[in-house]
Amino acid sequence: MAKLIHNGRVVADDWQIVRLEADADPAGAQLPAGRVIVPLALWRARRDELAARGDVAVWLGGADDPAELAADLARLPLVGVDFPKFADGRGYSIAVLLRGRYGYTGELRAIGDVLRDQFNYLVRCGFDALAPREGRYTDAQLEAAVASLADFTEPYQGAIAPHEPLFRRVRRAA
Repeated sequence: MAKLIHNGRVVADDWQIVRLEADADPAGAQLPAGRVIVPLALWRARRDELAARGDVAVWLGGADDPAELAADLARLPLVGVDFPKFADGRGYSIAVLLRGRYGYTGELRAIGDVLRDQFNYLVRCGFDALAPREGRYTDAQLEAAVASLADFTEPYQGAIAPHEPLFRRVRRAA
């Protein structure tokens, strides 16, 4: 079973990510049994059916607008944000929008080409789950990555976590 980092711990991942071929019709896509994370296009095409099924989450790609999911956020236990390649940073902005503008409080999961070098930045943008591609890291490497999340204890800039910049968080003597 795949593993991921969730709230600073390495845990088993029982969610399956559903990916569609570029020319596939979302309305006719076959879904596996169990908990699934479906792309936004599939959610749009089959929202009522998927909501009734339960154990369904949605993932957004870099070109997807999180505003399209805003009305459904309260019913989704998890929202994934796909990083198709290392150099594509649009997922960071999507995370900030989901947490900041739309007030999403459920699990926000980074999926796809998620690399250890990015973990600290992903957490600062609001991700609480980091799911690298299966087989990319060993369990020991994931544990080391969890430990490395504490390397930077006081970031200067404000973000989703922490919201205030350092000069507002620290009281200095006059």
